[in-house]
Amino acid sequence: MLTKSKIQNFGSFLSSMIIPNISIFITWGIMTSLFIPLGWQPNEMLAQLIPPIIFYLLPILIGYTGGRLIAGERGGVIGSITTIGMIVSTHTPMLLGAMVAGPFGAWVIKKFDEIVKNKIKNGFEMLVNNFSIAIIGIFLIIISFFLIGPSIEWSSNVLKSLVKIIIEHNLLPLIAIIVEPAKVFFLNNIINHGIFSPLGIQEISENKSSLFFLIESNPGPGLGILMACFYFGKGKLYQSSGAAAIIQFLGGVHEIYFPYVLIKPELMISLILGSMTNIFMLVFFKGGLISAISPGSILSILAMTQKNLYFANIFSILSSFIVSFISAFLFFRFPLNKIKETNGLVNKLSKDIFNGLDKNQKNKIDNQEKHIFLKNVKKIIVACDAGMGSSAIGASILQKKIKDANLENICVSNCSIHSLPKDADLIITHQKLTYRAKKYAPNIYHISLNNFIDNDFYDSLIKKLIKDISCKNDINYKNSKIVNNVDSSQELNNLFQLTEKNIFLNQNAKNKEEAISIVGQHLVNQGYVKNSYVEAMLEREKISSTWIGESIALPHGTIQAKDNILKTGIIFCQFPKGVRFGENVDDIAYLVIGIAAKNNEHIMVVSSITNALDNKDVILKLSNTKNIQEVLFYLNEKK
Repeated sequence: MLTKSKIQNFGSFLSSMIIPNISIFITWGIMTSLFIPLGWQPNEMLAQLIPPIIFYLLPILIGYTGGRLIAGERGGVIGSITTIGMIVSTHTPMLLGAMVAGPFGAWVIKKFDEIVKNKIKNGFEMLVNNFSIAIIGIFLIIISFFLIGPSIEWSSNVLKSLVKIIIEHNLLPLIAIIVEPAKVFFLNNIINHGIFSPLGIQEISENKSSLFFLIESNPGPGLGILMACFYFGKGKLYQSSGAAAIIQFLGGVHEIYFPYVLIKPELMISLILGSMTNIFMLVFFKGGLISAISPGSILSILAMTQKNLYFANIFSILSSFIVSFISAFLFFRFPLNKIKETNGLVNKLSKDIFNGLDKNQKNKIDNQEKHIFLKNVKKIIVACDAGMGSSAIGASILQKKIKDANLENICVSNCSIHSLPKDADLIITHQKLTYRAKKYAPNIYHISLNNFIDNDFYDSLIKKLIKDISCKNDINYKNSKIVNNVDSSQELNNLFQLTEKNIFLNQNAKNKEEAISIVGQHLVNQGYVKNSYVEAMLEREKISSTWIGESIALPHGTIQAKDNILKTGIIFCQFPKGVRFGENVDDIAYLVIGIAAKNNEHIMVVSSITNALDNKDVILKLSNTKNIQEVLFYLNEKK
């Protein structure tokens, strides 16, 4: 675990130097595809702008970015200075060199700053800062000119010769045996941006295109896996693979298919076969791209393809998709593991959102501290390795669900693991990345997930947030009433106007849509909402189930339907035969409680309900009682 974490950290550091500058790669790539002699609009004058970008601008920016990661702005400046010496002493694009020179220069200035810390007299700080960079920069630029540049150029030539030998002996497709497993374990960024992109830049100065840009970023094998999962996979997990395929192919977020491979490991063979096919076709047809791409979307690939290479690139992607899809189908049809597949990881996550906590944290929760865990959450971070693709998707899904749940005080954003903010309250990462995330933010609660588009996981988290926040607000509410000598029970009764007219026993519905319509119509009849609110309740149910467990469902309208609420109130409906509300067969609701809450009173409504129904015996009695007074007794007693 420790070795893998170190490799991932190193890969994350390398990719962090490249990813912020991807837009420059794209700029250079588009200009190349347009203005070079083989481009769409050849222009000799404008073509003169292309070499300085790759020989000067990109290495300096990468050196600056790497230096800034080590020692902030001073590190960035000294990293740029160091990189210049290396650029001048060589005749090839020095991207690899910049990834060495930038951090090295920053490390030197960082050590100098540590030595002189607290030793500079007041008023001389700016003088020392400026002259230290200037003087140390002179030494570093000389070292870079005579040592770093020639060394990197020699290493690059050796590596280029080795790659040439591999290609000449038709061995390059075998690299897929290393690439695909490494990708699935979230080393994709170090492979693409730390290895293949610099190799591609070195090659492109001679060949005008490089297949190295399309080895890791090819969406074909991943698309084949996801489509096979969609058509032939059985279980809740595979239901989301169709949407995942669209995100992966068009959005370029390859991490989205990793969980499907981790749960069914034999699919790794399908990935390798698809990737080998892709590389073979690229070598055979001499395909490749004119620049590095990120994300690995088919749209990015087409944009970075020379006009004479469209057939080669598209055919390589199509071939890899077909091979991956067919082999994955065979693994579903004739599984290597005869044990019946279950979605244990996903089901476990949906039932227990604390799956990612370490033993100490789990012990705390077991010791009656669950409500301390989520009741004060204000800032949630969804993190992945690069902080762009999969975490952005997860944050987007969670933002929407938080908005629909009216948890307006909670902020959700995404970032890379190495950029985790110190003021976060909750961090969500893939279970393969949680170990690293805890090292960057050890004092923050961490939750692991297995799939960034797992709606069950986010629904479970929302339910937990609602429950804990409601508990907190209920405590604060009751405390405030005690202070002001006001009867909290009476206040809650006035708020909800809970009387016999709000209780409806022995209801019957064929499905949850019919049950919601029944509850919603009672809300309309009681004057709580307008007719259109019922449609908003049905629409809200399509977003995610309002089944909260323990035989209870709390249907309510979307946030956009707030204007259709006339006054706050609830409707209590009993369905003795039960109505299936959740995704699982056992997710049956016997108590369906419709909610209409104005302003922010929804928290108080939910708080009252959860407090009143926190006892399984009470829920069982209310699910079967034929006495309205008994319902009022239990609900009002708890209030």
